[in-house]
Amino acid sequence: MNKTDKVLKQGWVKELLAEPLLARLGTANPATAQPHVTPVWFAWDGECIYISAFISTRKAREVSSNPHISVLIDVDNPTRAVLMEGKAEVITESGAVSRWSEIIYTRYVGEKDVMRDPYQSWVHDTENRIIKLRPEHVYAWKW
Repeated sequence: MNKTDKVLKQGWVKELLAEPLLARLGTANPATAQPHVTPVWFAWDGECIYISAFISTRKAREVSSNPHISVLIDVDNPTRAVLMEGKAEVITESGAVSRWSEIIYTRYVGEKDVMRDPYQSWVHDTENRIIKLRPEHVYAWKW
């Protein structure tokens, strides 16, 4: 088992990733290397993190041009954090985008509300994409 797997197998890390918390997605402009960090909703399947993003947004454009990203999920009282890094894949196939979008949005708004707008319009929007990261490096800390 490698270091990344060991970190992800910790009970408190699994619990943190199961909570519907805001994550922070870090991307970088491929031309200027200017970092960009934005709050996002996510889903975690035990191996990969999935983030919905519309192609018109800076984060989606930057991931398409420069797939190296970071994702941070953290809370305080007590402080706990998980930082994931690696090379993302952008999922464009409409069925997969709709499926993962609905999973992500359901985590935050519930099964009833996800069936309403604006969430259903987002799920089926042709500009919606899914950023998928199988983390190459994971760091976790708590105190």
